[in-house]
Amino acid sequence: MKWWQNLKHNPLAKLGAVLLLIFYTVAILADFVAPYDPYESLLNTSLLPPTQIHFIAPDGQFIGPHIYPTTQGSVDVNTGDRQVIVDTRQPSPLVFFTKGYPYKFLGIISGDRHLFGATGEARINLLGTDEQARDQFSRLVHGSRISLSIGLVGIAISFPLGLLIGGISGYFGSWIDSVLMRFVEVLMTIPGLYLLVALAAVLPPGLTSAQRFILIVIITSFISWTGLARVIRGQVLSIKQLEFVQAARAMGANPLYIIVRHVLPQTATYVIISATLSVPSFIVAESVLSLIGLGIQQPDPSWGNLLSLSTNASVLVLQPWLVWPPAILIILTVLAFNLLGDGLRDALDPRSAQRN
Repeated sequence: MKWWQNLKHNPLAKLGAVLLLIFYTVAILADFVAPYDPYESLLNTSLLPPTQIHFIAPDGQFIGPHIYPTTQGSVDVNTGDRQVIVDTRQPSPLVFFTKGYPYKFLGIISGDRHLFGATGEARINLLGTDEQARDQFSRLVHGSRISLSIGLVGIAISFPLGLLIGGISGYFGSWIDSVLMRFVEVLMTIPGLYLLVALAAVLPPGLTSAQRFILIVIITSFISWTGLARVIRGQVLSIKQLEFVQAARAMGANPLYIIVRHVLPQTATYVIISATLSVPSFIVAESVLSLIGLGIQQPDPSWGNLLSLSTNASVLVLQPWLVWPPAILIILTVLAFNLLGDGLRDALDPRSAQRN
């Protein structure tokens, strides 16, 4: 297909697609990729820096990639620096497909193999540990499930609603169009973030992370379909005048059938592009809400609540490894979706294809 050829020749779009493929693959295989249980804490290992990987033993002999057991020492009361105690007498080799905590893949297949890990007493903390002595890398990997899925679930709710309302409004016109568009305009005046903050104030404090996740998705979806509905309405106003739509109407086809079967498929190009550009807004919304304490709550991980540590100035200065990984992943994910969306827009735009 012509558009697919155009997309393949867009390096930025391909980069975005590859990044998203990697991120979503890691999220699906989070139990396998993460070396440790994201909820597990160990004594005397809080706020450790990223584990240093060695190749040479203290005696100068090359023994391959290995690490040493590391524990937390005393804290300097003046600077806040934490002493790190490394036991170089017990090297632990790094290996792939090592055994670890048991899990169920997609809740069905049981397993205990992980992508990588250390044999022996040492633990490899690629991104260090948090204040509760939990492996930050494992929490980041498991947190991707929530942060990446919220966008897909959000468009799965908001886009059918926007398509249907916009299609009905544009096809029937008259008073139906007026009522629906006035309702859309009212919803568009509601600031989403303030609405969620207000709801958080009246909701019971004992909500689970799953319940909060559903709440975030529903509310953000409910207020985000309005822009799509207005654009679809404008497209349907012109599409319904085309000959094949008029022929279906003359044959006595049901109006809802005409809208779903003949009219809305003509808007597929815009919908596909809009979907890729809308997912980042859901991801950012979850991140912002979790950052300010209204989204996914500890101990359940998400990129937003992992980033909430950035509100602590001492963490930014003394433990920056706890802040920059989730921030970079959010930026890369949003950038990847935008690059892919721009590539799809250029590939599906016939005027762009003629220029090329």
